[in-house]
Amino acid sequence: MTAIKKRLNYYRRIFGAYLTPATSQLTFWHEQPAMSDFSPGELGPYYMTFAQKADYAGPYDSNGVPMLDYLGAIGAQFNPIAIAQYGLGNFNLYLKSGDASRRSKAVSTADWLVANLEQNPVGFWVWNHHFDFEYRTPLRAPWYSGLAQGQGISLLVRAHKETGDTRYLDAARRAFKCFQADVKDGGVIFTDRQGHRWIEEYIVDPPTHILNGFMWASWGVYDLVLATGDAAVLKIWNDSIDTLKANLNSFDAGYWSLYEHSGTRLRMIASPFYHRLHIVQLRVMAKLTGEPIFTEFANRWSLYQQSRMKRSRALVHKSVFKLCYY
Repeated sequence: MTAIKKRLNYYRRIFGAYLTPATSQLTFWHEQPAMSDFSPGELGPYYMTFAQKADYAGPYDSNGVPMLDYLGAIGAQFNPIAIAQYGLGNFNLYLKSGDASRRSKAVSTADWLVANLEQNPVGFWVWNHHFDFEYRTPLRAPWYSGLAQGQGISLLVRAHKETGDTRYLDAARRAFKCFQADVKDGGVIFTDRQGHRWIEEYIVDPPTHILNGFMWASWGVYDLVLATGDAAVLKIWNDSIDTLKANLNSFDAGYWSLYEHSGTRLRMIASPFYHRLHIVQLRVMAKLTGEPIFTEFANRWSLYQQSRMKRSRALVHKSVFKLCYY
């Protein structure tokens, strides 16, 4: 009965969200992925536009900080990843238009990030999610994420560059420390048997290596390199590049990309949205690093997307996966 209730609750949450788009958290996440006009080596526009996220319809708190409505018992919650992406989207629009209101929104979300860094049980400074969330292993509040750490850093270093306020850079440095520790020691890094170092979006055992979260998080490390020139930070960035280069093929199903290494008998295919996101992220990685392998996979996965047969196969696979495991 417990398993049946869990599955029913999952479908209520997912389908309820799709049926009420004006209030669902899904409306924030699922914008059309787009690469911004950035120059590698410069701490300027963020690498994806996040333009739709910058115009999120709400809800917001009394200070104008976005909240996501997860519906049901969870309700409206602060999500550090969403807050950082909202701030980055507004920062990009400020650079493009000079609109002072966009600057104000970006800075106010950076202020929220500074104020809401909390120490985890071993003393690393993290942005916690203060609500339970259903993943493969249920995430119990408070839980933190390598993705939140990376995206938060990306906004904070830009706020520091724009304002000169050292609070932002100090907070970014504190948030980075967990990238130097393994998940078993309270950090966000998992080192596999080949010595590859993964930034984990969700801290679960065994780890799942979510592809989009890994890439987004790594950009935060890159941004801190640009802001500080710190050799220890640069090492984590280089490790991330090496891990991705060595493992991209393991995310290729031959007709579509995988969302993660799910550890299930049936592999977890990316949804159409996340497949598009992977392609954009790989093009960003290619521009940031100059590594041709990222362009190679972006082009290959783009061809998958253009094939009606491959799209249909991916959709069927994804549907079967959800029926079996969610």
